[in-house]
Amino acid sequence: MNVLIVEDEAVAARQLKAMLCRAGEDINVMAVLESIEATVTYLRQSPQPDLILLDIELADGQSFEIFKQVNVTSPVIFTTAYDEYARKAFEVNSVDYLLKPIEEAALRKALDKFRQLRQTYGGDTSAGTSGGLLVPIDELLRQINQHGRPNTHFRDRFLVHMGQRLLPIDVAEVAYFFTANKLTYLKTGTDKQYAIDYSLDELEQTLDPRRFYRVNRQFIVSHKSVQKVHLYFTSKLKVDLLPATDDDVIISREKSMAFRRWLGE
Repeated sequence: MNVLIVEDEAVAARQLKAMLCRAGEDINVMAVLESIEATVTYLRQSPQPDLILLDIELADGQSFEIFKQVNVTSPVIFTTAYDEYARKAFEVNSVDYLLKPIEEAALRKALDKFRQLRQTYGGDTSAGTSGGLLVPIDELLRQINQHGRPNTHFRDRFLVHMGQRLLPIDVAEVAYFFTANKLTYLKTGTDKQYAIDYSLDELEQTLDPRRFYRVNRQFIVSHKSVQKVHLYFTSKLKVDLLPATDDDVIISREKSMAFRRWLGE
């Protein structure tokens, strides 16, 4: 079984690939892609995979754009954080959906469902449901727009060390997170700084993406901390944060459009 992974979070992609490898010797991960552009190019130039594991929110937009730019005949398992109402749209014609963070048991169940459909219909998985296994994209977009963005329970506070005490800090007080000297720090809007026992990769999985954005390897910033955005060399962006940072906060050309879109939400 040839599987294509489309996931823009490096940690999640590695975990997903590892779980797939453990799920069966018949599984071959063809590629791990992180953007709409890369996926469209790959599907135009390569044979269609047997199955696609597709994240909805990618760095350069919603993955539904892929279906508008290239003919996709492969069945899809969506990875998503959407609430119960939006999930119903996925249940119509897709193979399955996996709620983030993905549990290995849920992944194996979805793969078993796909194998059963493929066996039942002699490899023609498009016969598995009315209209095929692929989600009707227009209907799915309508459902998602109607019922809103993901409704996951995100972290709402942190416990930080202050001498011999533990101090609770509400997420609403956080301006940004950053790394320095192999440690991770939380900076509040009042310019207080605390070391925390989480990596930025771990934080990215638990913070509300509507309020926080991973701008580069060193910073996760909140909406309210962004004061100015400057055009920088080679289509990059330079961001001024409040409180001010010791290092320049630079956003790569690849992430600049997604950051602008997030900032305008």
